[in-house]
Amino acid sequence: MRTSQYLLSTLKETPADAEVISHQLMLRAGMIRKLASGLYTWLPTGVRVLKKVENIVREEMNNAG
Repeated sequence: MRTSQYLLSTLKETPADAEVISHQLMLRAGMIRKLASGLYTWLPTGVRVLKKVENIVREEMNNAG
């Protein structure tokens, strides 16, 4: 599958209202999208990443006791 056919909307430039580095990176990578002032939604790629991080943290917490 070509990248142009993949359902991922990335940005070349950082939006002016994004001040925090992690916020800039998530917007540019297509993990989140701004809906309105202060409202963001997770895109499918972002949800997958979030679930993977949740599983890693959960496993480490279970291993720690």
